[in-house]
Amino acid sequence: MVTDAQLDEFLAFAIDTARAAGQVQLEGLSSRPAITLKGPRELVTPVDHACEELIIGRIQRAYPDHGYFAEEGHARAGALRWIVDPLDGTTNYAQRLPLFSVSIGLEEVGRGVVLGVVLAPYLDELFYGRRGGGAFFVRGGAAPRRLEVSPVERLADAVLSTGFAYVQNETSNHNLDNWVTLSRATRALRRGGSAAIDLAYVADGRFDGFWEMHLKAYDVAAGALLIREAGGRVTDMFGGEDWLEGQSLIATNGRLHDEVARSLEPVKPDPWVRAPS
Repeated sequence: MVTDAQLDEFLAFAIDTARAAGQVQLEGLSSRPAITLKGPRELVTPVDHACEELIIGRIQRAYPDHGYFAEEGHARAGALRWIVDPLDGTTNYAQRLPLFSVSIGLEEVGRGVVLGVVLAPYLDELFYGRRGGGAFFVRGGAAPRRLEVSPVERLADAVLSTGFAYVQNETSNHNLDNWVTLSRATRALRRGGSAAIDLAYVADGRFDGFWEMHLKAYDVAAGALLIREAGGRVTDMFGGEDWLEGQSLIATNGRLHDEVARSLEPVKPDPWVRAPS
C-alpha cells in the first residue's frame, strides 16, 4: 500500500507536470490549432500529442516502474498506474474557448484512485488532492483553499452539468432525454465541454452534480478523487463502483445523489456502456 509520504511526493510531481503541460497548451493558443479527426466529432490536435509526450516522458524518467494509461495511446501496466488526459476539452481548445484542462490521476491497482490533479491553465485554476488528505484549489499565487461540495439538498435548487458523447448518433444512450428531464427539474443545467473541469467544479461546490455516459478512465479519474475528498459521492449510473472503467458516472454533493440517479433514464444495453454483472 502506498504511504502518505509517497502520495505527497507523487502529488507534487503531478502538479508540476500538469503545470508544464498547461504551459504547452497556452503557447499553442497563439494560432488556431491544426485538427485531425479521430471520429465524426472527436478531434485531436498536435498539442494533445505534445502534452501527452511531455507527461508520459516525465513519468518514465521519474518512475520507470510505474504504469500509465493516456488518451492518445500511451499505455503500460503497473501496480501504480497514471491515468492521463493530456488535453481534456479538445473541441473547446480548437475553438480557443477557455474551458480546457490537463487531468492526471494515479491509481493504486486494486485499491482505487489515490490522487488527482486538474489544471485549467487559461483560467489559472488548479485543483488537486490525494487519498485521505483532502482536496484543494489554487489560483495564481494565492494560498490553497480546501475544496468542499455544495450544501444544496433539493434537486429544484441544483445546478448540474453533463456532456454528450461523440458516439451519440450511434447509441440510444445519447443523454438528450436526460437533459430535457433534468432541465425541468433543476435550477439550471450546464454543458462545459471538459468532464475534468466539470468534476472539479462539483468538488468546489460550483456545480451540485454531474452525470455522463461513454466516459473513459482518463476523463474521470482525477476529478472523481477530488469529489470524494471534498465530501461528495461518485458512482456509476447503476449505483455501483464501476465508474472508472464502466463508462458511466454520477457525481454529486451526496445529498442529491439518489434523486439525480432516479431522474436519469435507465442505461440501455450498449457496446460503450458496461452494465453491472
